[in-house]
Amino acid sequence: MWTEGYMPVQMLIHLTVMMAVYVGANYFLKKIGKGIPAFPQAILIWLGTYSYFKFAVAPPLPSTLLYTFMGLVTIVIFLFISSTEQGWTDFKRPILGTLMAVNPMYKGVRTFSFVVLPLLIGYGTYDFNVPKFDEPIDLRTVHPAPPASTTVRGQNFTLQTAQNPYRVEDNGEYMEPGHEKKYFKSNVFEPNAPKYLQYVKEGGSIFFQNCHFCHGDNLNGRGMFAFAFVPIPANFVDPGTLAQLQETFVFWRIAKGGPGLPTESAPWASAMPPWEEHLTTDEIWKVSMFEYWHTEFFPRTWE
Repeated sequence: MWTEGYMPVQMLIHLTVMMAVYVGANYFLKKIGKGIPAFPQAILIWLGTYSYFKFAVAPPLPSTLLYTFMGLVTIVIFLFISSTEQGWTDFKRPILGTLMAVNPMYKGVRTFSFVVLPLLIGYGTYDFNVPKFDEPIDLRTVHPAPPASTTVRGQNFTLQTAQNPYRVEDNGEYMEPGHEKKYFKSNVFEPNAPKYLQYVKEGGSIFFQNCHFCHGDNLNGRGMFAFAFVPIPANFVDPGTLAQLQETFVFWRIAKGGPGLPTESAPWASAMPPWEEHLTTDEIWKVSMFEYWHTEFFPRTWE
């Protein structure tokens, strides 16, 4: 089970441990004269990494993000194999043997690689892209209507009356919309920063640990993985997003992610995971505060 808020770190730890075990096992096999050749090594590492991303990560990765990760893994494996002349020579040997069909086995592999495999890939590409559902009746809404209440980590929130418990003045009173303007462009790293800015700082740390990969460093929906999704993640800097939303709506969307969207958002539902599985309710509220503070928008009030 993932530790709350540390999913990316755990993935790196798991992959590092897997690689260390693999390298250690291969070293032992080489010592006894049964080392794995370079080409099968590359295939095993690639398949092992794919299996980890595909079956071990929870919640499951979107397919576009999985393909992005595997593209990076392929590049890393190629660089690792070609880092030494001996490794590159060993890696090329079965490839050159297949191209030149040096024996009947390699000839069969060449026939499969250049005739059967392209046909299978072509059919798979066609089958993947051919529409398999009817044209939707309802168009996707940008901001689907939230429920009257929602349950997050066993606690029920009535969205029309709930308030962010951290949006408070120094005297402990709830901060009315617009009052946070005095904190815009303030330095959250000041040792004696007001409590409001300290909470904003904590929310920013959580955002950059979990959310900026898609929503971007500047919250403009242009993160490193943004264009792997259709539609791309929300641009919080746009006046049509945060500025038009109540903070409880943002809390609900972060907590429930794409899987929690109502039916009118289908079939182009958000790819955002349900962050309530990784963040506490307090962390979600603080992330929301950071997003409003960074974009210099005020939460919209219920009308």
